Order: sequence, then structure tokens, then C-alpha cells
Amino acid sequence: MVTTVAPGARARRRSTRGTSRAGFLFALPFLVVFLAMLVLPLGYAAYLSLFREQLVGGNSFVGLDNYVRAVQDPDLRDGVLRVARFFLIQVPLMLALSLFFALALDSGRLRFPRLFRLGIFVPYAVPSVVAALMWGYFYGRDFGPIGQTFDKLGLTLPDLLSSGLVLPSLANIVTWAFTGYNMIILYAALRAVPAELYEAAAVDGAGPWRTAWSIKIPAIRPALLLTVIFSVIGSFQLFNEPNLLQRLSPSVIGGAFTPNLYAYSLAFISQELNYAAAVSFLLGIVIVVASYLVLLINSRRNR
Repeated sequence: MVTTVAPGARARRRSTRGTSRAGFLFALPFLVVFLAMLVLPLGYAAYLSLFREQLVGGNSFVGLDNYVRAVQDPDLRDGVLRVARFFLIQVPLMLALSLFFALALDSGRLRFPRLFRLGIFVPYAVPSVVAALMWGYFYGRDFGPIGQTFDKLGLTLPDLLSSGLVLPSLANIVTWAFTGYNMIILYAALRAVPAELYEAAAVDGAGPWRTAWSIKIPAIRPALLLTVIFSVIGSFQLFNEPNLLQRLSPSVIGGAFTPNLYAYSLAFISQELNYAAAVSFLLGIVIVVASYLVLLINSRRNR
């Protein structure tokens, strides 16, 4: 028995194939860049992490020895714990401010809301290197405006880059820079909440605070979760701020102050490229695990 295909079906198949090819051709430049700039460098770094540079014999294959050394490295462990403390200090404050500003914008009661939104977001447009240099100047006890103001008042400015205050000082820089970025994400999520929910709350007699707590914040929980995950990744990637402030406080901010700074010091100062590659991969694993824990905790709360 011979089956025949209608001309219309053949035309639809050709059209589908043509559309698929066109879509692939449009995505091809991104795929090439993605492979060349991310996948291949990661593969090469993984390859390097399995070797060790020796004075005699050059590179020799050592398997997972670099990873075993990294797990037992006290400098790496202290850096990870320090960044975890930084996360606990900085992220709740930053997200609370971002949520407050987003709710204030969404309320419609602010005067000049565009100017307000721009003023909060502008610090994110400042490069992190410039922000670190600027705040390093502010933190100076002898030359910064804060120190000069304290001096005129007859007071002594505490050392903001001392061992006890360096983490809050770094947290201040990151909070200043990224509050506006997270505010935009949360504000966009608030604008997508159906207006019918607000009308129903008004009919039930809910005021602005009750509406924000019971309707707005639960409605933007996915956006909040996204900002938390971004903050986890950003905290463990902390590099520019401690690297630049290290010049002002070298006795407090060492080469292993954060895991990223430690990997940089190993690769470009100590010339231990193979071990630095292993440290970088372990840091990536830590970031993945931390992000997964955030998702797991959120899913359990939803249940």
C-alpha cells in the first residue's frame, strides 16, 4: 500500500526545516563565542589543574593532588569562611534596601520618581574599580573627607580598614554599588503584579503596609530568589574591592583575603598556575552548592 503526502504537508515540512535552519544560523555566532570564550578556557583550566610544574621534568601529571591540597589549604578555607561572613553581613542589608526602594517606587507616592530611580541606579553604572578607589579615599584617616570631618570635630576616626571593620567597609562599597541593580529587578517584578490583586485588597480594607506585606512581597518571591542567587555568586567572586584596598591596608587584606584574590595571587604572583586552576574549580563548586542550597530552602518553604 503506497501512502501519498499531500502537497500542503510537504510545504509545511519545508517551511519548518527552513525556520529551524534560520534559527540555528542566528544562534551560531553566540555559540561560537560561547565555546571559544567559556567552554574551551574552562576545559583548558581543568586540564591544567591535573598537572604540577616541577623544577626537574616540567609539567607532570598528578591527577587530583592539587584538589586534595586545595581542600586542606587553610588559606583557602579561611577565605571561603570570610566571604561567607561577608555574605551574611552585606546581602540581607542590600536586599532590604533594594526591596524598600522598589516598594517606594511602586507605591506611586514619590515625587520625581524617575529622578529617584536614576539616583539609586547610577552607582551600579560606576565601574567597581572606580568605586573601590573612591571609597578607599573616603576611608583614609589622614586624607579622606570623613577623617578630616572627624578631625575638625575633635574626634578620631576609627580605622575603617582594620581587621574588625574591613568586612563592613567592603560591604558598604558593594551595597552602594548593587542596591540599585537589585531594585530594578524587584521593581520590574512589582510592575508585573496584576492590578486586580490591589483592588481586591483595597475592597477588603487593607492599607499600604498590609498590601505590601501580604500581596506585593509574596508576589515577587521569584525575583527575590533571583537576587539572592546573584548575590551568592557575586559575594564569592569578590575581587576588585579587596584587591585595590589591599594597598591601603596590606597587613589586614592579604593575598588570600578572598578565594578569588587567592587564586589570582597563586597564578600571577606565585606562578602556581596548576594549583590556581584547581582552586578556581573548587570555588566554582562552592558557588554551585551554595546556590543550590538557596533553591532547596526556598522550595521547602513553598511546600
